[in-house]
Amino acid sequence: MNKPKIVVLGAGLGGTIAAYEIQTAAKGRAEVVMVSNSDTYSFVPSNPWVAVRWREPEAIQVHLPPIFARKKIGFTAVGAKRLHAVEKRLELNDGSNIIYDYLVIATGPDLAFDEIEGLGPHGGHTVSICQTAHASAAADAFDRFVENPGPIVVGAVQGASCYGPAYEFALILDTELRRRKIRDKVPMTFVTAEPYIGHLGLDGVGDTKGLLESTLRERHIKWVTNARVARVEAGMMHVEEIAEGGAVARTHDLPFAFSMMLPAFRGVPAVRDIPGLTNPRGFILIDKHQRNPAFPEIFALGVCVAIPPTGPTPVPVGVPKTGFMIESMVTAIAANLDAILDGKEPTAEASWNAVCLADFGDGGVAFVAQPQIPPRNVNWAASGKWVHLAKIGFEKYFLRKVRKGENEPFYEKLALHVMGIKKLRM
Repeated sequence: MNKPKIVVLGAGLGGTIAAYEIQTAAKGRAEVVMVSNSDTYSFVPSNPWVAVRWREPEAIQVHLPPIFARKKIGFTAVGAKRLHAVEKRLELNDGSNIIYDYLVIATGPDLAFDEIEGLGPHGGHTVSICQTAHASAAADAFDRFVENPGPIVVGAVQGASCYGPAYEFALILDTELRRRKIRDKVPMTFVTAEPYIGHLGLDGVGDTKGLLESTLRERHIKWVTNARVARVEAGMMHVEEIAEGGAVARTHDLPFAFSMMLPAFRGVPAVRDIPGLTNPRGFILIDKHQRNPAFPEIFALGVCVAIPPTGPTPVPVGVPKTGFMIESMVTAIAANLDAILDGKEPTAEASWNAVCLADFGDGGVAFVAQPQIPPRNVNWAASGKWVHLAKIGFEKYFLRKVRKGENEPFYEKLALHVMGIKKLRM
């Protein structure tokens, strides 16, 4: 009798550890196959460092095929062209197909640069740190910039759902420019769809508003909130500041010699516009067990999951899916597949807590939200040079975990050990 086939779609931060953990949970009762569009894993949280050459791309990447082979997990880097959910069939880019019994979607997002004229690294006028290849290209652009410095604009556009890296990159740039003794030649502006600095798509955590406002102020970085980027031209960003009710309160024409703006996210084309599977933006609809209601054999985790915003804002603001939150989704899915393979109903639910380290190169801000979406039992934030050291430790720990094929959850241990917050009892 053939074993049931579990396919994991996407070998990013969530998908890679999901494959490891599901393989362990299956205990030989199922065949696990990874479908990726690349044979290389990249540690995305280190991309801001790549963009200023504090890391080379190779230092944060892992070659996956031998690891999956050692774990006895099937692997292909052909990539998926289209999901045919009714048929339980995944069509690959080479024309072949995989028939699955269970599918775990962990694709991450499609980057919607095209939704704003002139945005993005592909034919646009801004760089990106969303992918390691983007960050490497941004490093080349930064090298050119420092030869002839000028204004910098950094931030996140309307509909974005990932704000921490924008703050990180702005402040890492500040640190690097001061080290090069040219910070005085570089006016900086932070542009964000958030209703206030430190909102982060989470309505703030602890005093992230105060911590990040004071940090930007101390480092002479101006900001525009409730910002809607109208278009980007070579050397000029046109921004509308939106008031309550949706009217344009004022406009800003911001000159720049270097700019990094995080885009809005949407579901990847392979899964977008499938009735019952996704919302209008292409994010996967799930229940409390990480299953899609229309196709219960499909699970989803990470950035590709649909989560409603924390509340109305003048400019659309998405909710981030942080590492701890993603890891809890992975653990819940593995436990639920274990139960299903035993003929039982799934019962596991993700905790959706958040532990984040935002590195500024010489300091940083850390926060803990339990749960991630308010109201919370724990709502804590702190800053200091220790955050930079913690981020370095976090990078080393996670890359070692991926290289060794380990599936043991680590975010909680990292939080308790590195931050010294055992009293939070997460």
